[in-house]
Amino acid sequence: MGSSIRKHRDGGLPRFAPMLAVFAVVAVALLSGGSALATTYNPATDMNSMYNTAKYTGAEAWCNAGYTGAGIDVAVIDTGVSPVQGLATPGKIIYGPDLSLESQAPNLRNLDTNGHGTFMAGLIAGKDSNLTVPYANAPATAYRGIAPDARIVSIKVGVADGGVDVSQVIAGIYWVIEHKNDNGLNIRVLNLSYGTNSAQSYLVDPLAYAVEQAWEAGIVVVAAAGNTGYQRGSDAPGLASPAADPFVIGVGGSDSMGTASISDDRVGDYSASSAACGSQCKNPDFLAPGSHIQGLRVPNSFVDTNHPQGRIDGRYFRGSGTSQSAAIVSGAVALVLQKHPTATPDQVKRMFRDQAKKLGGFDTQAQGAGEIVLSKMLPKAPSKFTQNFVPSTGTGSLELSRGHDRISRDGVALTGEKDIFGRTFNSAQVAAMAASGSTWSGGIWNGSPWSGSTWSGSTWSGSTWSGSTWSGSTWSGSTWSGSTWSGSTWSGSTWSGSSWSGSSWSGDSWATGSWN
Repeated sequence: MGSSIRKHRDGGLPRFAPMLAVFAVVAVALLSGGSALATTYNPATDMNSMYNTAKYTGAEAWCNAGYTGAGIDVAVIDTGVSPVQGLATPGKIIYGPDLSLESQAPNLRNLDTNGHGTFMAGLIAGKDSNLTVPYANAPATAYRGIAPDARIVSIKVGVADGGVDVSQVIAGIYWVIEHKNDNGLNIRVLNLSYGTNSAQSYLVDPLAYAVEQAWEAGIVVVAAAGNTGYQRGSDAPGLASPAADPFVIGVGGSDSMGTASISDDRVGDYSASSAACGSQCKNPDFLAPGSHIQGLRVPNSFVDTNHPQGRIDGRYFRGSGTSQSAAIVSGAVALVLQKHPTATPDQVKRMFRDQAKKLGGFDTQAQGAGEIVLSKMLPKAPSKFTQNFVPSTGTGSLELSRGHDRISRDGVALTGEKDIFGRTFNSAQVAAMAASGSTWSGGIWNGSPWSGSTWSGSTWSGSTWSGSTWSGSTWSGSTWSGSTWSGSTWSGSTWSGSSWSGSSWSGDSWATGSWN
């Protein structure tokens, strides 16, 4: 994901478009359906369709047993989620705060101008209207995520080309923690389909500390392992952060090789491993399908426009990478938590690892425990288990957490110990506030007016938090526009105005072959 958060090559987000005016043009046609394309695609014959992926991973067996993710909310901190077909059922998407720079444009707020967030949400919990019970008998053309009855809680941080700073993601994680059970919410899973090549140990990294706080709060954190080429090319040979944190689930990608049998599956050639740093780095915890996966398309989004080779007829897109693998695991975790609602994150992680299948020809550094096998997990119950790693203090450097990439304005990169508002980021202070559950107070995070009175008081309680009021005007309004996002609150002219660019996001990291 842009700037300091890089989405991995196949699930990756292209670079940040330079002008707000460009985003407005994209948004006008965002849900128009795009150009008319011939409908020749048959999910039944595509082993990487979600119809077949649900079958061979064993997710369909869970659905047949009555576990569909119902009652479980999955937070997706990403580029937003657009209500395209497959995610358009009322109540399917709950819109949390839009913490992206696009929140300033009412016609872009919460919507996915990039395409990545919607793709991930569809893999987790997509559900077409003709996907009816029993799901196994629904037509192959009925799109389904791994947990079709789970809900998506979307926290938008990325813009059209994926531009985002790590401070926005940290703020999003703490919002999820502090509001996970607000008025009917039940956020038990957090999907992070991206990562940084942090230049410091997880033991002090502020992003690692944030995900550990979510884990301790009972939220299963699922993060993409990363892209091997990117990680090695940036002198960070292990997994991306926060997947590198030993507490959370770091997911590598597998390739079905076009068959329904796991016996011939391979580790995706994009999937990061610990091979170059040995015992100093964490291995992927396990693998999940991530190659050539059928996802939901956002017509005229950045990814759709720049990677037309990824389109499948008029409504789907094909993508590869550990981003996709993480999303599939997030859906699978929702199934497990529906059946075992009291299971701790440690127990859930152990359950997946214990039932995974090792792939022949690949070492543990590449595949961890092996590929997930949900059908083996169905009759099992979580066993008592507690991880015993040294926890992060979160007192390290925000700048080092960014790794090698930055968002920038007119060629001036955001650097140092400050957030996107230019305010000082005191990692020790933020960690202390997180430990007490008070990083968000009255709509203010880290002293920055990311919101105002509409985020506190009566709008956070009662009927205004249910139904359609989660989307639309209750999440927008004057508190997100005007002086709070411009002028002095941006700490000087360097970070004022609306012209943001992301030249640091060019280069070989975004291979065009990732979207096919």
